[in-house]
Amino acid sequence: MPGQSCKGQIMSKLAFIFPGQGSQFIGMGKDLADTSQAAKEVFQEVDDALGEKLSAMMWQGDEAELKLTMNTQPALMAVSVAAIRALSSETGMGLDRAAFVAGHSLGEYSALAAVDAIRLADCARVLRIRGNAMQAAVPAGHGGMAALLGATPEQANALCQTAGKAGPCEVANDNAPGQIVISGAAAAIAAACDLAKETGIKKAVPLPVSAPFHCSMMQPAADAMAEALAQIDISTPAVPLIANVAADEIVEPALIRSSLVAQVTGQVRWRESVNYMVSKGVSTMIEAGAGNVLSVMNRRTAKGVVGQTMGTPADIESVAELLEEF
Repeated sequence: MPGQSCKGQIMSKLAFIFPGQGSQFIGMGKDLADTSQAAKEVFQEVDDALGEKLSAMMWQGDEAELKLTMNTQPALMAVSVAAIRALSSETGMGLDRAAFVAGHSLGEYSALAAVDAIRLADCARVLRIRGNAMQAAVPAGHGGMAALLGATPEQANALCQTAGKAGPCEVANDNAPGQIVISGAAAAIAAACDLAKETGIKKAVPLPVSAPFHCSMMQPAADAMAEALAQIDISTPAVPLIANVAADEIVEPALIRSSLVAQVTGQVRWRESVNYMVSKGVSTMIEAGAGNVLSVMNRRTAKGVVGQTMGTPADIESVAELLEEF
């Protein structure tokens, strides 16, 4: 088992983590495809599954088009899986050395595809459905999100209760200490921003998002995902998944399926997920995919944990050296 010596002595453990929406940029994954046949095949399989050249749009397209939720979600998943496949192909090492995998929101799908719990083509198709369904769930302008800087979970919940008089207002993401995101009706989010300082919160910043993700207003999208996920096979993952909504490890396919549905309207409990992995001995977290958003956030939650990005060929060389220790 990862993290255990032959004498039964507990050693440090490793986790692979997968970023969510907001990490995307034009050109992401291109150098992986140029240097690794395994990575190139991932992008081709995703293109084939969607019936379009998503990879071309990712590498030479318009940033506004990439930011569309329907494109962002399968695109980020493709980069994450390409990085994992490139690592395995080029070094012979990979997820078998990990104790856990976890992903932030859509990153949970990337994690499941990476550990072969969901087939890559199925994952691309359900993420396209997810992106469209989340965008269509609430009419433009009717919902919003805001980041609460310096807020505790208790302060955020109290603020949501007060602002909730104007409509749904809920904690969407508990990302790190002092970094909480709320989501809900536009009027309620505006009220929360106005009331934030009165509840001792340093600052509330409205976010430029197209819909109120991870709140009860996303129920139509959750219904669509329940239908979509019922049509695909989900297998037991090779490595336990730390689920967003539970902040705990799950491996049963039925539980994974229901967790992915609940995640659409539920809170992304990322801070708790990171703390859970640390409590189980994880000392290193490798962020597979585009950017370093999770690695930066995790420094606030678990200061002693080593963070390593893996989104370029150079990163893969660094990760291969790191994996020798596990």
